[in-house]
Amino acid sequence: MTSTHAFWLAGRQATGEDSFDVTNPWDGRLVGTVSVPTDAQIEEAVAAAHAVREEFAATPAHVRVAALDHVVRRLVERTEEIAQLISAENGKPIKWARGEVGRAVSVFRFAAEEARRFNGGDAQRLDTDAGGTGRLGLTRRFPRGAVLGIAPFNFPLNLSAHKVAPAIAVGAPIILKPAPATPISSLILGELLAETDLPAGSWSVLTVPNDRMPALVQDERLPVISFTGSGPVGYSIMESVPRKHCTLELGGNGAAVVLGDYASDQDLDWAATRIATFSNYQGGQSCISVQRVIADASVHDRLLPKIVAAVEALATGDPSDPTTDVGPLVSEDAAKRVESWVDEAVRAGAQLLTGGKRDGATYAPTVLAELPDGVTLSSEEVFGPVLSVQKVDGEAEAFEAVNSSKYGLQAGVFTHDLQTAFRAHRALEVGGVIIGDVPSYRADQMPYGGAKQSGVGREGVRYAMDDYTYERVLVLTGLAL
Repeated sequence: MTSTHAFWLAGRQATGEDSFDVTNPWDGRLVGTVSVPTDAQIEEAVAAAHAVREEFAATPAHVRVAALDHVVRRLVERTEEIAQLISAENGKPIKWARGEVGRAVSVFRFAAEEARRFNGGDAQRLDTDAGGTGRLGLTRRFPRGAVLGIAPFNFPLNLSAHKVAPAIAVGAPIILKPAPATPISSLILGELLAETDLPAGSWSVLTVPNDRMPALVQDERLPVISFTGSGPVGYSIMESVPRKHCTLELGGNGAAVVLGDYASDQDLDWAATRIATFSNYQGGQSCISVQRVIADASVHDRLLPKIVAAVEALATGDPSDPTTDVGPLVSEDAAKRVESWVDEAVRAGAQLLTGGKRDGATYAPTVLAELPDGVTLSSEEVFGPVLSVQKVDGEAEAFEAVNSSKYGLQAGVFTHDLQTAFRAHRALEVGGVIIGDVPSYRADQMPYGGAKQSGVGREGVRYAMDDYTYERVLVLTGLAL
C-alpha cells in the first residue's frame, strides 16, 4: 500500500508534476503517494468529457449495463483488498469497511438494473382537445451533459459509486473528484472502469486539490455538479454557479425519537443498542449518525442508563482489528475539533455521562445530558462519536425538538403505532423518516437527501439518474390514435 498512485484521465492512467501523501489516521503510517494532475491535464479531461457527451448518450444500453455488471463482479472479487485500503486511508474499522464495499456492489448492481429499463419513453395522447387531434406526445429523458462528482472522505468508495454508477447508467460523462484525505479508493474504482469498453473520455478520476477546484466548478462544459460534503462548501458551490444543476448532499444532526409506547425492556434495549452503535459507527462521521436522542419522559430514565452502558460496551481501537467498533476520526485536527465542542458544552453545564477524552485522532464515544442551548453541539453537526440525550413530554414536543434544527436529513422514530408513524412522516421536516430504528438507516436504492440546510436534490440510483437528465418531449402528428 505504499506505491505511487496515478490518477485516471479520460480512461487512462496519468501522472502530473506534483504529488501528496495519504496517511493512516490510526498510526500515521504512509498508505500511498498520489499524483496530482496539472492544469493542462485537467483541461484535457474536461474537454474529453464534453466531446464525448453525444456519443456516450447514444451508447446502447447493453454496453453501459455490461460495464456496470463488470464493476459489480470485480468489486466482489476484490472486496477484502479494497476494504483493507478503505480502512487504512480512512481509519474506518475493517468490519464497516467491508460493509461499504458491499454497499458499492449494490449501487452498481442497482444501476445496471435501472439502465436496462431507463428511458423507455412515456406516451401521452394529446387529442384531449380538438387542436391535438392525431397527436401523440412521447417523453424521454436525456443527459444534461457532463457531470462533476465531488465525493467526501467518510465513505470514499460508496459515495463515489453514488456519483459514477448513475452517470454511466444514463450515458452522462463524469469527472470524479475524490476527497484529498481518501483518494485511493476512488482510484481503485478507476482501475475497474478501465477494464470495461466504455468510450474514452466518458470518465475520469482526478485527484485535484481543494484549492484548485473553483475553476473546475465554474467550467461551463460541466453543467451538472453532484456534491457531498459540508454545508458551507456545498452552498458556496451552488451560489457560484446559479445556472448549473446542483445536487447537494450536506450535513445533519440526526435525531432519534423514543416515544412513550416504546416502553418494554426489549424495546428499550433495542433502541439503546441501535443508538449506541449508530452514533459511533464510522467514528460518528456520517451525516445520518445519531447526534440527538429525544426521549419521552415516561421512558427517559430507563433508557438513558441503557444507552450509556451500550456506548461503553463498544470496542474502540485499531481499525484493522475485526472486533473494533469505533476507530479514529479522519485526522487529529478533526478529533481536536470534537474535543473543543464537548469541552465547551461541559463548561456551559452539560452533564458528561461517559467518554469525553481524546487520544490523538481517536475520540472516546461520548454521551451528554442536559445540553444547554447556545453551545455549538446544540446546533451544528458534530461529525464525531458524540450524542446528547434530552427529555420531552409527549409526541408534539418531541417532533418540535426534531424540527428545531436548521438541518433536516433524516430522523428515526421508535414507536409501534402506525398512526404515529404517519403523523411523523407528515410533521418532521426531514428527507427521510425511519420508523422503529435510528436515522442512520439507508438503503442505497431509496431516495436520499435532506430538507432545510441538509441539501438540495436526492441520491439513490434512480433518483440520481433523474437528476443527471431532463425530460424532452417528441410530438408526433397525423396519427390515427
